[in-house]
Amino acid sequence: MRKDKKQVIGDEIGDAQIKLFLDFEPIDATSPSLHKLIKAYRGLRIDDFERFLVFFVEAGLDLDGKDEHGKDFIALIQDQRNAADYIELINKARG
Repeated sequence: MRKDKKQVIGDEIGDAQIKLFLDFEPIDATSPSLHKLIKAYRGLRIDDFERFLVFFVEAGLDLDGKDEHGKDFIALIQDQRNAADYIELINKARG
């Protein structure tokens, strides 16, 4: 592949499909906001996750939601390989 070409895997997804990640609800003591962030993190590519965050914030959801152990999204993903890009997006969304 040429260096100036970005590899795209899978089809582009629309806003309606991204907004479906706002519908997920936890089955434990995890905050609904955190649960939605984790589902989106696991299910969306970085560009789509960035778009998701716009809808997430517009919906008035909490970027600092915690799980039953008091950990927020950043604490849960910080040791993962691609976490830096997602953490940067979360911090940007916080303002």
